[in-house]
Amino acid sequence: MEINQRRKLSQATLAAFAGRAAVPTYDRSRLAPAIVHIGVGGFHRAHQAVYLDDLAGQGITLDWGERGVGLLPGDRRMADALIPQDCLYTLVTRDAAGDSARVIGSMTGYLFAPESPARALDLLADPATRIVSLTITEGGYNVDSVTGRFDADNPAIQADLRSPDRPATVFGYICAALDRRRRAGTPPFTVLSCDNLQGNGAIARTAVTAFARLRDEGLASWIEANVAFPNAMVDRITPQTTDADRALVAEAFGIEDAWPVMCEPFMQWVIEDTFCNGRPPLEEVGVQIVSDVHPYETMKLRLLNASHQAMGYLGYLAGYRYIHDVMADADFQTFIARLMAEEVAPLLPPVPGVDLAAYQRTLLERFANPKIRDQVTRICTDGSDRMPKFLLPSLAEALAQGRPHRLLTLAVAGWMRYLRGVDEAGQEIPIADRLADELRARAAEGRGDPRPLLGVRSVFGDLGGNDAFVSELAAALRELDARGAKATLSAYLAAPSA
Repeated sequence: MEINQRRKLSQATLAAFAGRAAVPTYDRSRLAPAIVHIGVGGFHRAHQAVYLDDLAGQGITLDWGERGVGLLPGDRRMADALIPQDCLYTLVTRDAAGDSARVIGSMTGYLFAPESPARALDLLADPATRIVSLTITEGGYNVDSVTGRFDADNPAIQADLRSPDRPATVFGYICAALDRRRRAGTPPFTVLSCDNLQGNGAIARTAVTAFARLRDEGLASWIEANVAFPNAMVDRITPQTTDADRALVAEAFGIEDAWPVMCEPFMQWVIEDTFCNGRPPLEEVGVQIVSDVHPYETMKLRLLNASHQAMGYLGYLAGYRYIHDVMADADFQTFIARLMAEEVAPLLPPVPGVDLAAYQRTLLERFANPKIRDQVTRICTDGSDRMPKFLLPSLAEALAQGRPHRLLTLAVAGWMRYLRGVDEAGQEIPIADRLADELRARAAEGRGDPRPLLGVRSVFGDLGGNDAFVSELAAALRELDARGAKATLSAYLAAPSA
C-alpha cells in the first residue's frame, strides 16, 4: 500500500497494512476470550494486551484472548473508537532508532457497561471468563491509603448495595458476577490488578471482600476461600494519545486509527503465581512469574514512579511540558539521578536478578527518550493518590532511619507549590485530582506553611507530626517562592549531601 493510500483500520482492511506495520497473522475468529479487562486505556493496550497478542502471534496459544469493559461515563469514547475498528488498534513503539507500528488483535470485543449492565454481568459470570483484570487507577480501589480500610460510606458503594443487580462500580460488578458463579457452582475467576500499587493484589482483595461482606457475609467467605488476587508489577511508559499521534499513524503508516497508542520499547510484567482458574503461559513471552512480587514492585514504584512525581511538579513549575525536556535540563537529570541513588535505592530490599545501579541508569535513559513525548501533566495527575504510594513511603522511611531526604523533601514542596494552581508566570495550573478543591484551598491557606496540607491525613499520614520535617519542608517552600523552581533546584544540588 502506498503511503498516501490511507484506510480505516478494521478486520476487513487488516491485510492492506501488512507492508507497513506488523499485523496479526493468527485467525482472530478462533481466539477464545478468557479474560475480561475492566478499564481499557492506553497503558493496558500497550502492555497486557500486547503480551496476549504475543501468545497468539507466536503460535503458543489461542486460548487467552480478552474482551474489554468500560464502567465510567468517559469510557464511551473508547467504545466509539474501538468497536468500529473490530477492537483492533495500532501500537507505535518510539525511540531514537525510529518508529515501528504493530496492530494488536488480542481484544475480541468491547462493552460499555453503563448502556448494558446486564450484558456486562453476563460476560463476567460466563464460565469462559477465567480472569478479570483491572486498570482502574491508583485511586480506584476505594481504600484509604493510610488506614487501609475500604470506604463503605462512598455514595457509589451505597448505591450498588441498594441495587446489586444494576451495579455501577467495579466492586459491584465483580461481586454480583462472583455471586452468580457461586450459586451456579461455576468456578470463580482470578482478579488480577494491573495498577501501579504496591501489593495491588492484596489491595484488590481487601476492596472486593469488604464490599462482598457489606452485601452478603456468605459471599465474602466464599471469595476469601476461592478467589485468587495475585500481586503484580507492571511497567511501560505510555503517554496520552494526541491528535498529532493520530496524524502520525495515518501519514507514516497509512492507518486511520481513532485511538492508537504510543509507547517506549521497554516493557515489564512481574506476576505472583497465584491463580484460581488457570492462567496463560505468559512466561513464554517474557513475563516474569515469581513467588514474591514485593521486591520488584517496591523497586519500580519507588524509583520509576516516585522519580516521575519528583520531576513532574518541579518540572512544570520550571516551565517544561514534556518529560524528555525536563531530563534535557542538566540540573534535573542530576536531581533525579541523585534522588534515586542517594535517598531511595539505599532503602530498597534486594531484588532477585536485578542490578539496582544498572536499573537506575536504564530509567534515566527511558525518561530522556525524546520520541515518547510524555506529557508532564500526565505525570502530575492524581497526586493525592500517587504521592502516598510512590514517593512518601521512601520519605517516611528515611525520616525514621535518619537517612538523607533533602531531595525527597524538595519534591514534596514542589507538589505543594504546584497545588496553589498558579505557576511562576502567573498562569493557571490545571489541577487534575479527586481532592483538587480541598488541596487547592489548603495550599492557598498555607502558602509557605505546609501544615494545612500536611493535615490531609489520607495523603500524608503522620508526617505532619514530625516537627523537624515540617521545618525542612517550610524552608523548601520559602526557597521555591523566593527563587523559583530552577534556581531552588540548583541551590539544593550545590549544597553538601546531608
